[in-house]
Amino acid sequence: MLPAWKGIDDEAKTAAADLEKQGYIAFIADIYGEGNIPADNASAAKTAGYYKKDYAAYQKRISLALEQLKKNGAVSDKIAVIGYCFGGTGALESARGKLPVAGVVSIHGSIGKDQSRPNEAISTKILVENPAEDKSVTTEDYNNLIKEMNDGKADWQIITYANSKHTFTDPKSPDYNEVMAKRAWNHTLLFLKEILK
Repeated sequence: MLPAWKGIDDEAKTAAADLEKQGYIAFIADIYGEGNIPADNASAAKTAGYYKKDYAAYQKRISLALEQLKKNGAVSDKIAVIGYCFGGTGALESARGKLPVAGVVSIHGSIGKDQSRPNEAISTKILVENPAEDKSVTTEDYNNLIKEMNDGKADWQIITYANSKHTFTDPKSPDYNEVMAKRAWNHTLLFLKEILK
């Protein structure tokens, strides 16, 4: 699991605990490194922005987390990457970087990528959970993602949630939409059941 831009937070911890109740082993990756916790939105934006720009560094940090999982017995075709917000961007980068995972779930992630990057083959299964009123996602980003997935001959799906703003799944956010958050979680579980069976 890849947390949002402020690092390991309650939403990630709750999701990890819920996954364990479903019989999964959950591991939250600390992308920024131990003790590197952004103090406010400005520092979070700066740190997350660094990894969004240097996507190879982000992919490397995720890869290191996957190596830790493997050291503890995890098998590549039984691993999924789930990310919230900045972590949702990381989930997509896991697929783009051809990291050894069965599937990825991007939950209100930034779905755009630098258009100078070529669209490549993508073998990882992809679920994007997109809030309809997310102002950080442009129509161009949305259409480019679909083109990227189609060009890459990916197994992909995008579910868009009505009346939902950016952090619609986080109970602590003013954007929280309980009905849509529950639907998104059920869609995540359905996807995991399919790809990790």
